[in-house]
Amino acid sequence: MTTNILFLSTPKRWADYQAPLTRALETKGLNDFRLGEDLPAAEVDYIVYAPGGATDHDFTQFPRLKAVLSLWAGIETVIENPTLTVPLARMVDHGLTQGMTEWVTGHVLRHHLGMDAHILGQTGIWDPVAPPLAQDRRVTILGLGTLGSACGQALAALGFPVTGWSRSAKAVDGLTCLSGDAGLTEALATADILVLLLPDTPATRDILNAKTIGELPRGAVVLNPGRGALITDAALLAALDSGQIAHATLDAFRIEPLPADDPYWAHPKVTVTPHIASETRVATASEVVAENVRRGEAGEPLLHLVDRSLGY
Repeated sequence: MTTNILFLSTPKRWADYQAPLTRALETKGLNDFRLGEDLPAAEVDYIVYAPGGATDHDFTQFPRLKAVLSLWAGIETVIENPTLTVPLARMVDHGLTQGMTEWVTGHVLRHHLGMDAHILGQTGIWDPVAPPLAQDRRVTILGLGTLGSACGQALAALGFPVTGWSRSAKAVDGLTCLSGDAGLTEALATADILVLLLPDTPATRDILNAKTIGELPRGAVVLNPGRGALITDAALLAALDSGQIAHATLDAFRIEPLPADDPYWAHPKVTVTPHIASETRVATASEVVAENVRRGEAGEPLLHLVDRSLGY
């Protein structure tokens, strides 16, 4: 029987993915398939999902649907959809992980070495103050999933003492791993540089708020390449104004694109990057999707399934 795969996204993404995803499916030995963006709903077996507009799709119109395969790591726009009752897989792939590791490592080093002062602050004053060594700059990462673990290990390899925090207990080689409410307080207390890599769930929204910001060392730096909803924006802006936070480099926001009148744009202690920390790469993402279709057709467990009870 033909396997029918609906690409449910934007026309531009379909143009990008059509050929690479077709090749990836063929490489997996899936030769009897139809892949398209306009298939009869009654015949759809799998949906490759990356909505560009409305996210309230009615999945009950697909009676044969076996799984929804997201092209994004974040699945907060679909996980609470009551019509989605089949397995949901999020995107975890090498390209996405490598991109995030490079962004986090680059910006941690930027703040650690004080590069902004040298690049942007050419005042003509010779001030030979060397930064501390990495071993003396403590980094904390909130979130020890695939991305957080990879970033933490890359930083640890450079000599930074890295503490990682997660809601449930985890063990990651080279990192001090903490969990739970008490563990969060301890993790924040040692964060000269704080990196937010948690998913957007009811339990993690506003995790960086007035109270938790106050638990950071004075003058800490905040990096958020995770989700905009992790931060209470008013509390962060107040902490930047008071000096409790020395700088915030933000890649994710509650509203995107970030509105032109948002105070983050003009704040002298904020760096805005346009949600580029980690982008799904077409070639590697196609391989992940194709492998999950192969697994589904072979009756094997799917990769990267979402646990709806946890929200990720």
